[in-house]
Amino acid sequence: MIAKTATSEYLLLFRNTGWHNGLSPEEIQQNLARFTAWFEQLRDDRKFKGGGPLVYDGKIVTDRNAVTDGPFAESKEAIGGFLIIQADSLEQAVQIAEDCPGFRFGQTVEVRPIGPDLSAREKVRDKRTRQTNSVGDVPGVSPGTDI
Repeated sequence: MIAKTATSEYLLLFRNTGWHNGLSPEEIQQNLARFTAWFEQLRDDRKFKGGGPLVYDGKIVTDRNAVTDGPFAESKEAIGGFLIIQADSLEQAVQIAEDCPGFRFGQTVEVRPIGPDLSAREKVRDKRTRQTNSVGDVPGVSPGTDI
């Protein structure tokens, strides 16, 4: 049984930035073609929402006073890219991830549900604030009254 979750967007994190090590240029191109075909199928199925590869350069911030160059994770643990997909359940998102063509080269895929969009909460709060601030224009209603 496939259980529905509150969200329908899922993050796929692709690990192992060294998947191409030891492969010939032809093998690398073949694997990239497999990935392209997989992405295109997800797009055609209206499952693909966004994502792409991550550039290796970056910074690691551990607190206000500690910023270092990074990432320095083992290449098998480093995140090489991500996708945001649309799925009916976590189980369906896992099924989609199971078709990843990178498994044969040691890649792994972490599947995570994406929580509610925090900007939506801000929009609702802003709308309420505008409604509250505009009641001064309503006869018989004091400014600051929540309607």
